[in-house]
Amino acid sequence: MFSIFKTFFLLGWVSFGGPAAHIGYFRNAFVEKRKWLSDEEYAQIVALSQFLPGPGSSQVGFAVGYKKGGLLGGVSAFVGFTLPSVILMLLLAVLSSQFTESSLFQSIIHGLKLLAVVVVADACWGMYKNFCKDKLTVGLCVFTAIALLVAPSIMTQIGVLIFAALLGSYYLKKGEAKPFKTSELSFTPLIIFISLLIGLPVAASLSDSVQLFSDFYQAGSLVFGGGHVVLPLLQNIVGDTVSQDAFLTGYAAAQAVPGPMFTLATYVGYEMLPSAPLTGAFLATIAVFLPGFLLLLGVLKNWQALASQPKIAGALVGVNASVVGLLLAALYSPVFTSAIFSAIDMALVITGIYLLKQLKLPIVYLVAFFALSGAFIGLI
Repeated sequence: MFSIFKTFFLLGWVSFGGPAAHIGYFRNAFVEKRKWLSDEEYAQIVALSQFLPGPGSSQVGFAVGYKKGGLLGGVSAFVGFTLPSVILMLLLAVLSSQFTESSLFQSIIHGLKLLAVVVVADACWGMYKNFCKDKLTVGLCVFTAIALLVAPSIMTQIGVLIFAALLGSYYLKKGEAKPFKTSELSFTPLIIFISLLIGLPVAASLSDSVQLFSDFYQAGSLVFGGGHVVLPLLQNIVGDTVSQDAFLTGYAAAQAVPGPMFTLATYVGYEMLPSAPLTGAFLATIAVFLPGFLLLLGVLKNWQALASQPKIAGALVGVNASVVGLLLAALYSPVFTSAIFSAIDMALVITGIYLLKQLKLPIVYLVAFFALSGAFIGLI
């Protein structure tokens, strides 16, 4: 168990670049170097992570640890890989609370908010190309964006995702149904997943901590399409509890630190529970990751049989298209409206898009560029 933890912990400090890069790091470490599993086994795990909601690269890491050391191995892999990012996000949360009034700090934060515009715009475009390939999927994307811009709330998000799943299961299904045995599922983690999904909102009134755990668990249950989608889900959940400046600072920082982007929850949880910030950070982090891992354990035995069901596959196509619209709405509010105030701001965003897409500048250098640009603008 310590070997699994140590290996993932060291990876967690150097895994920059987002989920796609993490999957590459994992393959190099566990397929090529350590031979913990074959290329075929690894490819199946990666495909499963794309099929389920939740943090894709973290689910891959959890599954690798699970195959090596059972449930405890999966937990060791998750803790090891996530801990560096959690530590860095906590440090940011502590520092930001101490330097909030500093004009230089505010200028740097403004620069990082401009980076968030670049990153979310790039995510929108990439996901649109992948998930919106015909009139119906494009329509679902547009409908979702309009619904969330007109009536932004977590209930609107849940409603449009359910609508997209139902529409997709009917109109986007392909192929013939194949026999599927429920014995191919592991029911205990699935029962826990459903019980928490239904029970936590009912128990949320018991305390602020239960409310926080419930909110982040709901967000983790709905994240289809990659880590960027956690942005609009969490933004609607936190509402006015966390200022937009603080929220976007955390989001920009989550791009910069190594490890999973879902540790944005660490920062937001710290801000949301001022009476016990470390407790808030811990609860939010566990809650946002937990649904993806429970679903993974539930279908890991034979997920291909489930994914081959036409209605389920069609529902996922519809949900993924809707998720693009969800992210598009978030690109406008809060990302664009909280960051762009002048022609210089827009010029920096255009420069950032060029640096990211054409020069392929690593995200770490983009963070430095926008932080320095923000500081410079603050001085003039």
